Amino acid sequence: MILRRNPWRRWLPGLSAIRHYRLAWLRHDLVAGLALSAVLLPVGIAYAVASGVPPSCGLYATIFGLLAYALFGPSRMLVLGPDSSLVALILGIVLPLSAGDSQRSMALAGMLAIVSGSLCVLAGTARLGFITELLSKPIRYGYMNGIALTVLFSQLPALFGFSVKGEGLLIESQSFVAGVLAGRTNGVSLALGGGTLLLIGLLRHSKRVPSVLLAVVFATVIVATLNLASGFGVTVLGPLPRGLPAVAVPWTGTDDIVPVLLGGFAIALVSFADTSVLSRTYAARLGDRIDPNQEMIGLGAANLVAGLFQGLPISASASRTPVAEAAGAKTQLTGVVGAFTVAVLLLAAPNLLQNLPISALAGVVIASAIALIEVADLRRIYRMQRWEFWLSMVCLAGVAVFGAIPGIGLAIAIAVIEFLWDGWRPYSAVLGRVDGVKGYHDISRYPESRLIPGLVLFRWDAPLFFANAELFRDRVMMAVESSPTQVNWLVVGAEPVTSIDVTSTDTLDELDHTLAKAGIRLCIAEMKDPVKDKLKRFGLFSQFGEDRFFATVGEAVSCYLKAHPVDWVDWEDQVKIDNDLAP
Repeated sequence: MILRRNPWRRWLPGLSAIRHYRLAWLRHDLVAGLALSAVLLPVGIAYAVASGVPPSCGLYATIFGLLAYALFGPSRMLVLGPDSSLVALILGIVLPLSAGDSQRSMALAGMLAIVSGSLCVLAGTARLGFITELLSKPIRYGYMNGIALTVLFSQLPALFGFSVKGEGLLIESQSFVAGVLAGRTNGVSLALGGGTLLLIGLLRHSKRVPSVLLAVVFATVIVATLNLASGFGVTVLGPLPRGLPAVAVPWTGTDDIVPVLLGGFAIALVSFADTSVLSRTYAARLGDRIDPNQEMIGLGAANLVAGLFQGLPISASASRTPVAEAAGAKTQLTGVVGAFTVAVLLLAAPNLLQNLPISALAGVVIASAIALIEVADLRRIYRMQRWEFWLSMVCLAGVAVFGAIPGIGLAIAIAVIEFLWDGWRPYSAVLGRVDGVKGYHDISRYPESRLIPGLVLFRWDAPLFFANAELFRDRVMMAVESSPTQVNWLVVGAEPVTSIDVTSTDTLDELDHTLAKAGIRLCIAEMKDPVKDKLKRFGLFSQFGEDRFFATVGEAVSCYLKAHPVDWVDWEDQVKIDNDLAP
C-alpha cells in the first residue's frame, strides 16, 4: 500500500500536507487567508486591466490558480496570482491581436495561460527545473528592469485619466507626452491615481496595514461619495460579472498560434524564474526543502487551471506572499481561504468596487512596477565587472526598443553567447615551479617561476569542445614555440577540462601527430575519469597509450626527469639535500 501512495504524494504535495496538518495551525491559516483576500482582490483586478483583459479575468485566475497550486505546489507559503512581471508579456500579445474585443482578449489570455502551464508541466516532468539558472543575474536584472519600465509607461496614460494607442515603451511614452501636451489630462483622475500611488509608497514597509486595499477603498469611496464618475469624467471599473465561470477551452484562431506559443514560452520562463527564486527564499527561511521540478509542475498546473476558467497567466507574487507570512500563514490553506473569500465576493457582491477609478488601479500597477526595478545590485555589478553591467543594459534596451517578447528572446540569446564566449575564449597558462610554493603555477602570475628544460606544462581552463578546439591547438603550439629550450615533452594539465567532444578529440589527435613530427611527446595529466572514458570510447586513449596519462602534474614531471636527465634541481629536493648535509 505504501508503494502505491508514494507517487500520489509526490505529484500531489497538497494531499500529503493534509495528512500532516496540525489543528493548531487552523486559526492562523483562517485569519491569514482573510487578510490575504484584502490584497488579492484589488491587485488581481489591477493586473488584469493593465494586461488588456476584463478585470474578472484577474479574479478568476487568482481563485482557481491558488486552489490548483494548493494541491500541486510544494511550497507551503507561496501565494500565486496575476503579477506585474507578466503584464507587459500578456499585453504585448493580447492588445494587437484582440483589437479591443474583450471576449477575444479573454480567450487569448486564457490560451497563454494554458500554453505556459503546459510547458511548465512538461518541463517539470522532464526534470528541467534548472533551466532558469541559465540566465545570469545581470541579464535577469536587465530584462526585469525593462519589463518594469514598459509596465510603468503603459500605465501613465491611465494614471493621468486618458488612453493612448500604440505598443512598446517608446511609442507609448511618445503618445503619453503628446497627450499631456494636448491637454488631455483629467486632473481629478490624476489626483486619485497619484494619491493611491503615494499612499501605497508611504505604507509599503508595513506588514500589518494592507496598503493596496486601503488606497483602493479610499479612492472608491471618494468617487462614489462625490459622484466623480459622471460629474468630472473619472473612468471607473464598473460592476463585475456575478458568479464563477464554467470550464472551457479558450480556442483562438490559427493566425494566433505562433504569437501565442512564443508568448506562452516567454511567460513560462519568466514566471518560473520568479517562482523558483521566491520559493527557494521562503524554503530557506522556513527550513523546508523544495523540489524545483515539482515547483515547475505546481506552477504549470495553476496556470492550466486558470486558463481553463477564463483566467490569465499567473506567477508567484513577491508582494502577496509576504502579506500571508506577516498575517501568520502556516500552510497553503491560507491561499485556499483567500480564494474562497474572493469567490464569495463575486457571487454575493460583484458591484462592491464598481466605483473604483481606473487611475487608482494604474497607481497600484505602477507601485508594483517600481518595486521590480533593481538599482542597488546593478551598482555592485558595475563596480565588480562592468561588461556584465553593460550586458544588463543591452537587455533593458532590447525590451524597451523591441518589446517584451523579443526582449526575452534577446536575453536568452545573450545568455547563450555569454556562456559560449566563456568556453570559446577560455584562460590558459604555461606552468612553472616557484621556489617555496607547492605545485606548479602560471608563469604570467609568478614571473620568478622556473621552467624545466625541455618540458612545457600547459593548462587549459575549460571544457574542450568544437568552438574552442582550434584555439586550444593554437595556444599549445604557441607555448611550444615560446619555450626557451628545445621541447621534448608537452604535458596538458587537464584537471579543469570537464568534457570533450568528437571535434576536439580529432583536433587532439592532429596535434599529437604534429608534435610527434617535431619529436615532442604529448602527455596528459589530471584528466577526470568521465572525460577519460570518452577518450576510450572515441578510441584516442588506446592510441595514446596508458603510459601517456598521469594522475598528477608532479607525477608527469618525475617521469619526464627520469627519461630526460636535464640540468634541474627542484627546490624541495634542494631542501632535503641541505637538511642531509646539515650537522
